[in-house]
Order: sequence, then C-alpha cells, then structure tokens
Amino acid sequence: MDLQDHELSKFDPEIPFRAASHHHHHTWARTFHSYPELYIQPHSIPELQKTVLLARQCRRRIALTGCGHSPSDLTCTSSWLVNLDHMDEILHADKETNVVFMQAGIRLRDLGRKLREQHGLAMPNLGSIDHQSIAGAMATATHGSSTRHGLLSQSVLGLKIMLANGKVVSCSKEQRPDLFRAALVSLGALGIITEVTLQAVPAFDIEWTQTLHPLKEIVGDWEKDIWTAKEFTRVWWMPYMKRCIKWQADKTTKPRRPPPDNFWDGRVGFHTYHTLLYIAKWIPKILPLLEKFVMNVQYGLKDGVGRSAVQEGHTGLLMNCLYSQFVNEWAIPLHKGPEALTRFSAWLNGEEGSNIPFNSQGVYVHAPIEVRVTDTSSTTPRPYLDNTVPDGATLYLNATLYRPYNSDPPSRERYYEAFEWLMKEMGGRPHWAKNFATVTKDDIREMYPDMGEYVRIRNEVDPEGMFVGDWHRRLILPEQGLPLEERKTMVKAASGGGIDWFGEVKAAR
Repeated sequence: MDLQDHELSKFDPEIPFRAASHHHHHTWARTFHSYPELYIQPHSIPELQKTVLLARQCRRRIALTGCGHSPSDLTCTSSWLVNLDHMDEILHADKETNVVFMQAGIRLRDLGRKLREQHGLAMPNLGSIDHQSIAGAMATATHGSSTRHGLLSQSVLGLKIMLANGKVVSCSKEQRPDLFRAALVSLGALGIITEVTLQAVPAFDIEWTQTLHPLKEIVGDWEKDIWTAKEFTRVWWMPYMKRCIKWQADKTTKPRRPPPDNFWDGRVGFHTYHTLLYIAKWIPKILPLLEKFVMNVQYGLKDGVGRSAVQEGHTGLLMNCLYSQFVNEWAIPLHKGPEALTRFSAWLNGEEGSNIPFNSQGVYVHAPIEVRVTDTSSTTPRPYLDNTVPDGATLYLNATLYRPYNSDPPSRERYYEAFEWLMKEMGGRPHWAKNFATVTKDDIREMYPDMGEYVRIRNEVDPEGMFVGDWHRRLILPEQGLPLEERKTMVKAASGGGIDWFGEVKAAR
C-alpha cells in the first residue's frame, strides 16, 4: 500500500475521492501544458474537504483550474489539480433583492443561462468570454468594458472559502473584511472559494452597433463622450490601417435582431484567416496587407460603415476569441489613452515621436489591439490586488498575438518588451491572467502598495503554502519558501506547440 492509499484509508469511505491520474492539463491557448499527479473533481463540500485534508497528510500542493483560459503558467502543476466543474449550482435567488447564492464552480455561460431562464436575472456586466467559472473570473480581476461598471467582483457581496485546514469560512464587507479584500482577487493562493453571493440585476437585452473610424477621430473624441455616451463601449484598433472598430451598446426593449451574416464568422472565413495568419508566421511582412484585407472584406474601407443587432445581454456582450493567442493586457489611467495610442502607433509604424527605446524595424504584429474601460473608483471595499486606477476611470490595452495552429508568432519578445515599457511609463499595471513578460517582483511591489497586506493574510490562512506555486513565488511572494509550495524544476518545448511545465513539492512524502 503506497502512502496515498494508506492515508486515504483513514477517511470515511462513503465520501468519494474522485481523482484521475495521467491527466494532461493545458491552457485554453495551449501555451502551457502540465501533468498533475492527480486531477480531482469533487462534487460536494465533504469531498472537497477530504481532498484538502488528504493533501495535507500527503504533503501535496493544490492548484486550482476552471477552463484554463489564462495563457500563463499560473495553473500549472505536477502535484494535485482541483477543478470545481461539478460544484456548479445556483443555490438560492432572492426575488426581492436579486441577491443570488451559487456554488463557485459554475461557469459564467451556465450562470447567465440559469439566471435568465429560472429567475429573470442577469450579471450586471461581463467580459469578452463566458467560459470561466465565477471563482476563476474573480481570482484574476476579470473585467468588462464600461465606465459604469468595475471588475466583475464589484458585484460580489460575500464568499465562502475552504482553507488549508479543511474548514470553510465566510467573508464579506462586514465579516472578515481583510480576507474578503484578499479573496476578491485571490490568484488561487488563499484557499478554495466554494460559494459566491452575487448582486444580480433584472435580465436585459442590448442594442449594439459597431462602426469603422480613423484612429485620429477616436483620439479626438476621447475627452468628449466616446466612453460615456453608451453603457458599454469597446474599441478594436487596427495599427497599420490606423483605423478603429468602435462597438457601443445600451440596454433596450426593442425586438431582438440577430447580427448580419459575416464572412469571417463562418467556417470558410474562420479557416481562411487562420491559414493566412500561419503563412504570415513565415512571411511576417504581409501582416499589414492581411489586416487591410480582413477589414476590407468585413467593412469596406468607408469610415462609419458597420453593423448592428439587438441581442440578449449576456450573449451580446461576448466576442469570439478565434484562435490560440498570447494576450498582454495592461491597465492605465483613462486620460493617458490618447498619448499611449499615439506613441505606440508611431512606434509600430516606424514613425518619429514614440520615444520608446526599442527598434521596431522588422516587428510585425497582429490586429486588433483591444481597447476597453472600467471605473472602480466607487468600489468598496477595494481588492488588495485590484489593478485598476483607484481615483478615476481605467483604460485597458490588450496586445494580442495569435498562435495559428498552436505555433508561436514572430516578434513577440521585442513587441511585448516595447509595449510593456510604454505601459510602465504610463503608470500601468498588468492584467494578472495575461502574458506579461518583463515584469519583476520589484515592479509588482512598487505597483501594489497593499501587497504586504495581501501576503500577510495569505500566510495567515495558508501558513504551509498548500496553494502556492512557482508563479506566485516568482511574482508576488517574498523569497523565503514554504513547506508545501511547488517550485518549477524544468520546462521544455511541448510536442504540439507551447511549453511543457514540471514542478516539485520538496516536502512531498
């Protein structure tokens, strides 16, 4: 009998331990791959508690994953990987207050459907996708694009968390507020969030329009009402054409009207673009022409031309991410947007005035660069690791690079080096779930004055580091190690693209 079986025999056999070996874990974009010793999917609190207590006895780290949408190595592990897909129920919805209690493993797509169909409710705001679990979306500070909304966690009223000792504790603005502030953006390092209490709103439809505009027009309208005229606004910037797609939406009671058919939304268009991006990997100089070709087929070259629809709110706020990709998104003060866009446009196009100390010659990138907004200035309590601006609206710039057929694009290192240099100069902070490349632990400490409080609380609730991985130590935690934390031991190129990641818990028995 091995150690795991020996320790397992001490627990109630009536409580299942649903663990699988030989599991291949990878990010949605297949940028990282890891091979956990066990992949565990509990169906209940007793099963989850059994997992946590058994991990303590066997001296294992627990990593957490939902859909793996973060393209970084945050969820990689060679130890135990826990997924809460089977803890995905809405437990109760208060008809008078619209407060909803749910298990934390519920995916946003299922949450949206169940809220609308069963309770006539909706989440107030949503990001670009709905594959994530509610706990995973909160853990990395997921956001939408609206100056009338903040992070998705802004609507969270309370949490239940299973700590490393197997106990479930509650926290909220009134109850254990310090733990609540740490858990609202937890990065998976505090414990396992088991329940979420959310302030929902009545279900709504939206009418959206998207149109093509010159970059100069977008920048010129910055201080007018481009970000405030509608409840939801986002922009996709085509750097070589110096054009932007402006998408805006408001709630409506108009009859639903589906989006018009689009070539790139169909199977042929999808694979055509994918293949052209792959060819551009080998001939990157065609990327400016490819950007122009795609936009010409979709919109024509006339500014102001676009399309519109009336859709159910949850569906209408989503976008198609298309292909595997690197994403490098930063939050900067909204008022610095015109300078950031103008200088980065100059750098990408080899023009004067960027003042970015890196050579852009030979750098070719993919379109679009995504531009979104939030405003968390009224959020209380504020998460310790909230990356938004505390005293005004926040602009997010997302430099996406596709990985056609899971192959890495050229120019990534220099592109992201220049982009991150500019973002740092703008007072920016990286999105926790993305592929930031040049950020150090010292940078993070300078960016987050409250990091010490987060670390203090983390160490109090998980003193042995059961939920700590190499990503946490590399970027946010002090140098001294913890008994159960996992350190990276090796990485190598994965056979199908991306990186194979391997780690070790030195205290493992």
